[in-house]
Amino acid sequence: SHPIAAFFFLVFRLGSIAMYLFGSIFIKNFSLVFVICILLLAFDFWTVKNVSGRLLVGLRWWNEIQPDGSNKWVFESAHPNRKPNSSDSKLFWTVLYGTPIIWMFLAFVCLITWDFSWLVIVAIAIGMSGANVVGYTQCDK
Repeated sequence: SHPIAAFFFLVFRLGSIAMYLFGSIFIKNFSLVFVICILLLAFDFWTVKNVSGRLLVGLRWWNEIQPDGSNKWVFESAHPNRKPNSSDSKLFWTVLYGTPIIWMFLAFVCLITWDFSWLVIVAIAIGMSGANVVGYTQCDK
């Protein structure tokens, strides 16, 4: 079990959603809420990609730029004998797949309410969390 990795995995994921939902209540400056959300999303992306996935489920991915300019995706798995903790694994996969669903719902709300300034944050969140979903889904094959 990796409680510290799980803690930061949840803090950055849920923190960005909480800041998006409640930031404008406590902070009247949209720009500040925007910057804090983007920073939390960036921390989340990096932490999930480089730390949480490796520790909680034994997977990691990255993208390499080849000399000819093409992209090469690299997927890394822990040794097959390593069995991840079932609680860590359930937490990781549930939150990994659940977060983009929440962001897509929030995008739908932005579209219905014609609130395009907030949609920018949501689009960035969907892109970053979606990249981790694609990367880890490919790793898990």
